[in-house]
Amino acid sequence: MRKRTLFSIISALAAMLILLVSLFALSHYAARPHVKVVLPGYDKNVYVVENGDELQFEMRGRNGVRRLSPAAFAEIVFEKQAEQPWWFNALNITKPAGVAWVLVGFLGQLLFSGRMLVQWIVSEKQRKSVVPVAFWWLALGGASMLLIYFIWRRDIIGILGQATGWLIYIRNLYFIFRDRGGKKHDEALR
Repeated sequence: MRKRTLFSIISALAAMLILLVSLFALSHYAARPHVKVVLPGYDKNVYVVENGDELQFEMRGRNGVRRLSPAAFAEIVFEKQAEQPWWFNALNITKPAGVAWVLVGFLGQLLFSGRMLVQWIVSEKQRKSVVPVAFWWLALGGASMLLIYFIWRRDIIGILGQATGWLIYIRNLYFIFRDRGGKKHDEALR
């Protein structure tokens, strides 16, 4: 009974921590209307400001503060994006280091999808629906990598989706290893 209570407390604390990190990462974006653009010499956040009756884009950085009309801002963004390799736009990244993060996301999705392939193969061999331990390990590994990727992307839907599943995968592995041990569980499936 104590182990279950301790696990529940740890799970709840982990869920709250993930939620707080997510909200903190996303909170500063809600403060003012803005767009995220990488332009040399400026911060990645470009703010929309009112200047009399006109809206302008305000860029801040080591080059100081610069306000642009929508047409001038669009021209700068178009020129910058036209200079980038095609795969930057395809992967929705602004720097070459973004490729590593996208690879983390792809690998996480590969692991997460692979769990279903493993479950299908084992079920076909048994001629009945079976969930092997490898299913839960692949789910946990894939969800962990996807959670990291979604935190980098600042995607609250992905973060919450993977974080809640993550707790379920841990709990199922706990049950498997607590009751019979993982090895005995897999032997029972053969």
